[in-house]
Amino acid sequence: MTATRPLWCLALSLMLGSLAALPVAAQDKTFTLEAPAALVDSGLLKFILPRFTLKTQTRITLTEPGAGADARFGDSGIVAFAGLDTVWKFDAGDDPDAMRFADWLRSDVGRNTVDSYQVDGVAPFTSEIKVEKVVVQITYDGDALRGEEVSLTHCGRCHVVSDKNRMNSIGSTPSFAVLRTLRDWEDRFQAFYVLNPHPAFTQIEDVTDPFDPTRPSPIAAVEMTLDDLENIMAFVQGIAPADLGRPVQSMQD
Repeated sequence: MTATRPLWCLALSLMLGSLAALPVAAQDKTFTLEAPAALVDSGLLKFILPRFTLKTQTRITLTEPGAGADARFGDSGIVAFAGLDTVWKFDAGDDPDAMRFADWLRSDVGRNTVDSYQVDGVAPFTSEIKVEKVVVQITYDGDALRGEEVSLTHCGRCHVVSDKNRMNSIGSTPSFAVLRTLRDWEDRFQAFYVLNPHPAFTQIEDVTDPFDPTRPSPIAAVEMTLDDLENIMAFVQGIAPADLGRPVQSMQD
């Protein structure tokens, strides 16, 4: 009587046979990495690469600069960490294993690994990247005196422009000094003609469409040019923001 092989044994044999038939390259997880000498000499890579390999079974081979690699530390790619007076970036290219390393670098585990590397009790690298905000001061080169004249002529019918018309405005509209306290004062003044109620009676030469003949402006139209607007901006930037005092606080604060 011939013994029959159990079905599970047959299935296991077929599975092992299929794995053996796969190309070796398809089973390997590896990529080559290029890094500047300063980063290599720092010892950080010798510290973090084996830990990534242990976690993912991915082998990383360091190559000489310029020799060609799947991935590299340089001046492009994701921001990885900072140290040695440099913000180090990592470019994974299109290699899937290098992309996994990039994800690991910015994961909690990867960041903690970078932060835990020390030399003589000092951590020379950090995963906390400080981004300094560069504030650009915009100045307007128009004629401020002409800007005040245009503002008094066209805007003074509603707004307090300066001390020259402080008694001739509509009380419910904010003064130029109050508007200067707003963070977006530049946007408000530059595009005032599209902010209600101005579109109903304002025309900027070569910018706004003419009024519909069947719906003319309900009041004397404000007509000015882009040069006039530039002059107004030059005038307004020199106005001191109004002192509005401290915000009102409730008894519960």
